[in-house]
Amino acid sequence: MAAVDQDVAEKFLDSHPDFAKQYYDAKLRPKVISNLFQDNMTSQVNISSFHELNMVEESEIIFDMVRDLQENLQMEKAIFNFMKHLSFMIRSEKMSLFMYRMRNGTAELATRLFNVHKDATLEECLVQPDREIIFPIGIVGHVATTKKTVNIPDVSQSSHYSDFVDQIQEYQTKSVLATPIMSGKDMVAVMMAVNKIGAPHFTQQDEETLLKYLNYVNLILRVFHLSYHHNCETRRGQVLLWSASKVFEEITDIKRQFHKALYTIRNFLNCERYSVGLLDMTKTKVRLDRKFNLLKATACQCSVTTHHYLEVNFYKVIDYILHGKEEIKVIPNPAPDHWALASGLPYLCAIDARWFLFPCPVQKGPVDTSGLTIKNVLSHPIVNKKEEIVQDETLMESLTQFLGWSVLNTDTYDKWNKPENRKDIFQDMVLYHIKCRTDETQNIFTEKEPRRMERSQPSTKSEIFEFHFCDFEHSHLDLVKLGIKMHYELGVVDKFHIPRETLARCCYSLSKGYRQIAYHNWSRGFNVGQTMFTLLMTGDLKRYYTDLETMAMVTAGLCHDIDHRGTNNLYQMKSGNPPAKLHGSSILERHHLETGKTLLRDPALNIYQNLSRAQHEQVIHLTDIAIIATDLTLYFKKRTVFQKIVDQSKTYESWDDWTKYMTQETTRKAIVMAMMMTACDLSAIAKPWEIQSKVVLSVAAEFWEQGDLERTVLEQQPIVRTAWREGERETDLPKMQCGFIDFVCAFVYKEFSRFHVEITPMLDRPLNNRREWNALKEVHEAKLAALEEAKTAKEEVAVATTAAKQGTHTHTAPRDTQTDTGKTRE
Repeated sequence: MAAVDQDVAEKFLDSHPDFAKQYYDAKLRPKVISNLFQDNMTSQVNISSFHELNMVEESEIIFDMVRDLQENLQMEKAIFNFMKHLSFMIRSEKMSLFMYRMRNGTAELATRLFNVHKDATLEECLVQPDREIIFPIGIVGHVATTKKTVNIPDVSQSSHYSDFVDQIQEYQTKSVLATPIMSGKDMVAVMMAVNKIGAPHFTQQDEETLLKYLNYVNLILRVFHLSYHHNCETRRGQVLLWSASKVFEEITDIKRQFHKALYTIRNFLNCERYSVGLLDMTKTKVRLDRKFNLLKATACQCSVTTHHYLEVNFYKVIDYILHGKEEIKVIPNPAPDHWALASGLPYLCAIDARWFLFPCPVQKGPVDTSGLTIKNVLSHPIVNKKEEIVQDETLMESLTQFLGWSVLNTDTYDKWNKPENRKDIFQDMVLYHIKCRTDETQNIFTEKEPRRMERSQPSTKSEIFEFHFCDFEHSHLDLVKLGIKMHYELGVVDKFHIPRETLARCCYSLSKGYRQIAYHNWSRGFNVGQTMFTLLMTGDLKRYYTDLETMAMVTAGLCHDIDHRGTNNLYQMKSGNPPAKLHGSSILERHHLETGKTLLRDPALNIYQNLSRAQHEQVIHLTDIAIIATDLTLYFKKRTVFQKIVDQSKTYESWDDWTKYMTQETTRKAIVMAMMMTACDLSAIAKPWEIQSKVVLSVAAEFWEQGDLERTVLEQQPIVRTAWREGERETDLPKMQCGFIDFVCAFVYKEFSRFHVEITPMLDRPLNNRREWNALKEVHEAKLAALEEAKTAKEEVAVATTAAKQGTHTHTAPRDTQTDTGKTRE
């Protein structure tokens, strides 16, 4: 058979294409396809130098990218290989990929692959999260906003160009080709090519090439996005399935419940620590301006100001430590510098009810003794609604849902117990606080009707208008009548149609609500209400408040310590009394508030019965603020804000202008009202010396009684000092009073005297009382010094006497020895 050379074979195949296709399909196609998808298959296209591609090389590049998609499980590596080939095809010096994302409600572009070129490696182009460059501006920001491809021949002529990155890298950008990567109508990323090689700018053909291969990038992103969500949903399902059995195992104690919950899902969280903060969102209803310094690192700083009407109070934080020895810590009343709260993110998260993610360092150096350094933070609220979560926050959403179930179970258990606790409180209250009877009401009307009693003395000369009011010479019933009189003087009885019998029963019942104890009795409650009345009328603070508000403030003063047990909040917690179980913070203050509101809800005692619904809600809201403000821990928090208000008042030349300014803002009025309640609560220290020196003995007596209860009931060492009974009373009491005036009382009265000069007597008397107490302290210290000197002198005499006796004994001993010797000789 004659040999067939190459030329003859080529001519035959060209003239018989059907035969050529049939032969290729039968002999060559399976082998070619198999070779294309071999794992060790390398690219047949040389990209070490730029040259024009033919169709075979371009198809080889496509197959090369398909193999990358098959082999690589990392999105960045697949897109990196694609960008290397694309940079070669369009002859670009560098290419970069910017991922689009929403962080804390703000759209931004973050570098993911940076400065990719044909000879680059993945390690040098992949941008780690802590080294990201955010692009809210510039050409890439413009592309993300317009969602259109841009081809800029000369960037210096573009108004969107920003040289921020060029200055950092000492690089000069001349031309740019950038295009958005979309998923439907949603922005996914922006790809940008910089500086055309061998030409002044990118051509229309380069733009077409980029757009042609953009579909492949979309495919890569879609595949890896679906794979990522598949992994997230798998982990999420594992978390939910593994933890579902734990939800109902423990419902009595939130600490044990969270321990089970957090221990179950710890393996699914790639973090060193995580914490859960329990909120008391009803701490106060005063709007505050709170600034959080979120990121304290030099390279990444952010300050957020938020306006809200609730002061966020984390009354308990549960820490779970995963590195080293695993342990759970429950921290009641955590300090603001606690590592989980110091960044400010939990406060923003609680206020806005949405998650916050910050990848930058939030603190410099370790945050506690364990050496923990916070590198990034994710904070997520546990809320009763659906929040849109994207990317890696999916698992955190599952966690918060599960913890929400845990909290719901323990909260349900608490709700079952709260009626029992309330029942115990109200049973105790009903036994002790019986409503005013009809015959008791008639005692008030025996001499005069309230309307006549109100006019019995000129208002300007009535003692209830004086800061030095003394209740020592008044009976229990007299104080009730004066309480009624104050309501008439305010002008609220006629204005709000308060029935006279209802007002009388209300004041009398409030007086009976106070227990017969040494200090926190009805006299104390009336004095606080009378001081509030005097601040409003004599101190001229009424100019800032409406009649409805003044009525609420005086009523709050009268019932601010109702049903006080003569013990403090710490004793309530240690003894486990029902109020401590019912209220998490400000225990006694909330108990007084609930007790007063319970009495005022009774139809026979409700002096607010003729108010409209809006007026009733307002007066109850103000009562809440006023009574809770008597918690001194809140007073120390508000002192600076009040001082700024006082300073601001001095900048106004006209009282009318200042009054108008004050009445326009409810926040300022609420702050002043809270400080007024503190001034009233401490008013015993602002009485004349003859009164204050007697009142302080009642306070001390109540402390002694609490000490006895701690020793007998709790079987513990007393929280307050009861050693005064053994002789230290005269020394310690003046010293404590001086410290109390200096560190607690002086500030509020000093600022009020600056605020309104009419209130100056409330500053003068505490200062005079301090001088009296200091004089007593010096007298007692002198007595102690004299006793100490006498004791020292006595000891010295005793030592001298002992020494003399020892000397006499020493001289006598030799004579005895000689005598004995002589006798022996004889």
